[in-house]
Amino acid sequence: MKTTQFNWAKIVAVICILTCVSDFIVVFALGSYYAGYSQLKNTMSSLGASMSPVSNIISIWWICIGMIFICFGIIFRNTFHGHSKNIKLGSLFIILYGLGEGIGSGLFKADKIDGKMTSSFLMHSLAGGVGVVAALVLPLVLRKAIAIERKPQFYVFSWIVFTLGLIMTILFTFRFSSSETNFISLYKGLWQRLFMLNLYIYFIVLAILMYDKKIKF
Repeated sequence: MKTTQFNWAKIVAVICILTCVSDFIVVFALGSYYAGYSQLKNTMSSLGASMSPVSNIISIWWICIGMIFICFGIIFRNTFHGHSKNIKLGSLFIILYGLGEGIGSGLFKADKIDGKMTSSFLMHSLAGGVGVVAALVLPLVLRKAIAIERKPQFYVFSWIVFTLGLIMTILFTFRFSSSETNFISLYKGLWQRLFMLNLYIYFIVLAILMYDKKIKF
């Protein structure tokens, strides 16, 4: 039983790493099929809007990676002794990220009609918001899951990831500004992608720890 669990941890860890890397590749690749789409100025949500030529493909992709992160969260808890409060919370936040930013974003299109938000757009934003908050708080929870005296690097790393994530989240919220000429609001796509990069680096580190299974929580 232990060997089976150990193998599953390794398999899911590798899949998580591949997913984090391939998600960026898929988004940039599909964006090239959308005339006038800017990776720096447009949000990833607009790729999944009904008017997007790659709407169905990206939606299916988001649902798939959502399920992958849900599995990752479950195996993460089982691998690192789920009786710990912080591990349970960390696992829950990973699952919420998969449900919100993955499955939720894939199921609900970010559509607007005559410039007005549709109910699907609101559900998309709500699901994505839940996922983003879960991902943002994740490093704060897991930094406590490793004893500072045993793994000070991870503790500091978690704080750095949280701080950068918070900065990018704040910058991304400026997209609601009425001024489209404002540098911060104009490059909303950049802030969103930097947030994702920061988060995925954290996920990759977690996956490596899970693969090695050398850290005792």
